[in-house]
Amino acid sequence: MRRLKLPALRLVRSLCSSPAVGRAFQETSDDVCVGVLGHGRWLPSSVRRFSTGEGQLPFSQDMLTIVERGMRTIEHRHARLNQALSEPEAPPDEIVRLSKELSKLEDFMACIASLKMKRKEMEGLKALIDESAEDEEMRQAAAEELRSVSRLESEDLQRMLSLMLPKDEADSRGCILEVRAGTGGEEASLFALDIFRMYERFAQKKSWNFEVLSITQTDSKGCKEASASITGDGVYGKLKFESGVHRVQRVPVTEKSGRVHTSAASVAVLPQADEVDVQMRNEDLRIDTYRAGGAGGQHANTTSSAVRVTHLPTGIVIAIQDERSQHMNRAKALKLLRAKLFERERIQQAMARSSLRLEQIGSGDRSERIRTYNFPQGRVTDHRINITQHSIDQIIQGEGLDGFIDALTMKQEIAALASLKAAS
Repeated sequence: MRRLKLPALRLVRSLCSSPAVGRAFQETSDDVCVGVLGHGRWLPSSVRRFSTGEGQLPFSQDMLTIVERGMRTIEHRHARLNQALSEPEAPPDEIVRLSKELSKLEDFMACIASLKMKRKEMEGLKALIDESAEDEEMRQAAAEELRSVSRLESEDLQRMLSLMLPKDEADSRGCILEVRAGTGGEEASLFALDIFRMYERFAQKKSWNFEVLSITQTDSKGCKEASASITGDGVYGKLKFESGVHRVQRVPVTEKSGRVHTSAASVAVLPQADEVDVQMRNEDLRIDTYRAGGAGGQHANTTSSAVRVTHLPTGIVIAIQDERSQHMNRAKALKLLRAKLFERERIQQAMARSSLRLEQIGSGDRSERIRTYNFPQGRVTDHRINITQHSIDQIIQGEGLDGFIDALTMKQEIAALASLKAAS
């Protein structure tokens, strides 16, 4: 993977854009920020060098206090849940609820058990070092082993803090991708199709399933709008940062004088919703069928295979005509509608909870310019984190997006760390 050439402090500080996050960064050592927020993900080599001589990423005392306090709370809750489940008169629905909560603590308890085991081993090694004052070979061997176990303990602490950071439950879901041509005429439609295909290739490289739901093509072989269903492990968590306006600067194929034009396409990424997440009553839906327009052959143009679904309470309208089967078009339209209603509910809940920022659930402001693709200079710049990659051809081919996504994930985790510190 291509690593971004950016000094460690500049990268981390560039991610701390809000005042609250900035204060958290100032209160936390640079090593800790890199250590607890990297935890095994991509980091530039310049960031990796920001560690101690022994390769450990140390915790500040504040971070250690937060983790230790959290561990005690989790152990206490785990014991209470087991005690409640052992009660013979517990009602069935209560047993189900308690069992679900208990299962969510399994990763925490496994990490706590690993930490305790390593700390016990460290105590034994320290005692062995004290007892081996006259045996230098034994003392050095024990000291080396102690350093090794200490590094593993540091990794467990980082994992524990990572588990404690607030999570978006939708991150593990699939997503609905929508791309629309913006300002810029035919060039915008060509760029919209380029972006749509970029995500298709990115999904293929990730071994995700990419299903085109709808695509409205133009005479210039671009598209006015396109949507797709993407499923796989952690799809929404990866792609949620892509929502927003993507701007392109290049010479259009129709431009004879060689002038660089600027156009744009908007991207929306919605978490996929199951039927249990969104209840859609039949009386709230108006479903119309009509003949599909454009290419598609005689069958598509002479039968009422196209479907338009209107959700009456919200006024959301979904029209699908890509498939020859009315049944398949209806299923795709309902899937897209369900995702839009689910996202609408998530945004309403986020606005009702002042402690949860919209950017933390990936909804964001889709009118905001988030990224610029400059073809003459061969660069792509993400304006949210002020990072540029000079590999535009690779990115358009679906490669190199991980660098942006991982940096944006780090920014989100720094914000979550600030919230965790403020609440402790």
